[in-house]
Amino acid sequence: MKKLIVLIVLTLFSVNSNFAQSKKGEVPLIPMKDFFKNPEKTAFQISPNGEYLAFMMPWESRLNIYVQKIGATKAKRLTSATERDIAGYFWANNDRVAYVQDKGGDENFRLYAVNIDGTNEKDLTPFEKVRVDIIDDLEENPDEMIIAMNKNNPQLFDVYRININTGELKEIASNPGNITSWVTDHDGKLRVAITTDGVNNSLLYRENENDEFQALLTTSFRETVAPAMFTFDNKNLYMISNIGRDKLALTLYNLKDKKEEKVIYSNDEVDIDNVLASKKMKKLTGVSYTKAKRSYHFLDEGTEKVYKELSKLLPGYEIAISGKNKNEDKLLVRTYSDKTRGSFYFYNITTKEFIKLADVSPWLDEANMAEMKPITYKARDGKVIHGYLTLPKGKEAKNLPVVVNPHGGPWARDSWGFNPEVQFLANRGYAVLQMNFRGSTGFGKEFWMSSFKQWGKTMQDDITDGVEWLKKEGIADSKRIGIYGGSYGGYATLAGLTFTPELYACGVDYVGVSNLFTFMNSIPPYWKPYLDMLYEMVGHPEKDSALLHSASPVFHVDKIKAPLFIAQGANDPRVVKSESDQMVEALKKNGIDVPYLVKDNEGHGFRNEENRFEFYKAMEDFLGKYLGGSVGTN
Repeated sequence: MKKLIVLIVLTLFSVNSNFAQSKKGEVPLIPMKDFFKNPEKTAFQISPNGEYLAFMMPWESRLNIYVQKIGATKAKRLTSATERDIAGYFWANNDRVAYVQDKGGDENFRLYAVNIDGTNEKDLTPFEKVRVDIIDDLEENPDEMIIAMNKNNPQLFDVYRININTGELKEIASNPGNITSWVTDHDGKLRVAITTDGVNNSLLYRENENDEFQALLTTSFRETVAPAMFTFDNKNLYMISNIGRDKLALTLYNLKDKKEEKVIYSNDEVDIDNVLASKKMKKLTGVSYTKAKRSYHFLDEGTEKVYKELSKLLPGYEIAISGKNKNEDKLLVRTYSDKTRGSFYFYNITTKEFIKLADVSPWLDEANMAEMKPITYKARDGKVIHGYLTLPKGKEAKNLPVVVNPHGGPWARDSWGFNPEVQFLANRGYAVLQMNFRGSTGFGKEFWMSSFKQWGKTMQDDITDGVEWLKKEGIADSKRIGIYGGSYGGYATLAGLTFTPELYACGVDYVGVSNLFTFMNSIPPYWKPYLDMLYEMVGHPEKDSALLHSASPVFHVDKIKAPLFIAQGANDPRVVKSESDQMVEALKKNGIDVPYLVKDNEGHGFRNEENRFEFYKAMEDFLGKYLGGSVGTN
């Protein structure tokens, strides 16, 4: 199926790397809004017949969907969202576009569709407090798709066939209570399901839709066996698996013999990220993986040739094929780098026609952006931590104010590329340190598992050790180090200020967890099947109560010495508002007045442009006051 477009290898520098920069003069102070306003155009997609382009562009300060015939000069706006950006969209067929939208950040996404002439716009799933997931867009069926909804039970997703013109629904699979995901074959038949008992996952399979599901194998959640897709004859499965190995590899699984038949590709250093395939040629074409930067291993000479052609046309940039028509001769190409949000291009493989469609943020000059450098350092127990260091352009790498920026997740990772927050901070004069602390994904099973029950412990030590490394290198001014992060990064900010209060001059917590007990009691209902897994990964509220108490910043606010700024979305379903409320209340009881920004029309992060402006301006002023960086007027 096509995934929704939703608006999250070079040598690693060692501890002894030289970060000195030649001083060529400081760059201009770029307006804050230039970093955080909506793109000029983005999320391009090509119609199955290759005749039209769809893309997202601001209208009334919100990202809406437009469609344009290839070669034409005018585009037609299809949607009129004014409350919130369209969250994602895709071509349902040659004449109709489908999209999803939630309300105020509650993540209860509804499915909509509209014709490319603007007619028959319809809310296909008009149900309150119900979330839609797309299972299969049924490329060969122009009138239907397969979706999952938790309409009957907030914790469980049943499967439906839906008419994209009328919204007519037919339930085709009922969730018995333990299925967490469903997989179709290339004919759109529902033939694989994955179940969980909280800590063990089972892969279920059936030969056809009239059969009962049968278990193929059961593994602990610590091991991964994830279906990537059926083989093109629909007889076996391509899997992403780390069974019997540390790193995720692409494998072929024999359904008849119930065993892994062969490893198609593995990398000794990192997990694979993604699988590339051609429906037209009915074959796998490659895999991608990320060390310091993204790389590809090709399984098809023709695909490799196309990437080489594109690399010659776009030297100096990472490239990705972000879309293609059904005939696979017309491509959409996206460029990436650390200094630009990139551009979209159209490429005709047959005629070699190559057209630039749009720069995502043309107002940002690459010449004024800072370089993001891959780095490594050792944690106190010897574990190697990979990360990125961005130094303010035109300043000597010595005694700089620093913003430490741990990523969210925490089971995610930072990657090389353009990050508007990082570039904004660098433009204000800060060195920015991002690190893939233990538990970050992509580095194998052992590295991920080493984070279990380590919130605020060794996971936080990895962040602290990165700060100490910066100080040892002479890059950081030890009196001007701040910490900022969102979600788990917000938790890490609170943990940094409470457990290492002498290290930071200030902190900014953005939708962060403060209390591990209340956090796990308030997760979305559809996360409930994973609650036992969370207990093993984070800690059990009763069996590990002492651990969770010791790792919850809200119980240790008396240790906080540095100023703290907190921002929160009122409708956040993942880290609910009470996580921030109780932190603010505890600080106020200690006589500390903490700036607190709450947006009533936001969820887990601020999606609306005006709210981003308000937040980043407040953060800019806050960091400028306590770390001494530059402050703009906007």
